[in-house]
Amino acid sequence: MSAAVPGQTVGPFFHLGLEYPQMNELVPPAHPRAVRLHGRVTDGAGAPVPDAVIEIWQADRRGHVVRQPGSLRRDGWTFTGWGRAATDPDGNYQFATVEPGATEPGRAPFFAVTVFARGLLDRLFTRAYLPDDAAALAADPLLSAVGAQRRGTLITRRADRGLVFDIRLQGPDETVFLTYPRLRDAWA
Repeated sequence: MSAAVPGQTVGPFFHLGLEYPQMNELVPPAHPRAVRLHGRVTDGAGAPVPDAVIEIWQADRRGHVVRQPGSLRRDGWTFTGWGRAATDPDGNYQFATVEPGATEPGRAPFFAVTVFARGLLDRLFTRAYLPDDAAALAADPLLSAVGAQRRGTLITRRADRGLVFDIRLQGPDETVFLTYPRLRDAWA
């Protein structure tokens, strides 16, 4: 019989082997509908997390979820619905993508977001909602289950250079993180 082994945090070297060309480009940056989704990952003290990895999954602009595996070899035109970005020394990340559409009528469009960082025993899940449709945001079942004072941590904001979604791992204004028994439930 084997003994239980305690969990270990992700090391400071987990970027190795995870990076590949154009991994943060779900569409080419010059695509006519391209938008920049970007933000900053910070710890509980507000300091940047310089070695986090952010992954996003999303529907296309019509709300269709890509049902085929994403490609690690970006071909420059196929929208895969999935991307990965590493943070820089200041904790910043960015994606070139399109704005997702609602997966169901009346539902608020969102990016499903996963965060990997040293010090975490497991990845963290959250959502980044588009900020524009107040009625859809108010009717969203997940957002409705979150206290009004914390909902803003799940909503992107518009900026000159696209959509901003900052991720706070702990402390005041901590991003709301979710538990998914299965990844496909992220689309529910």
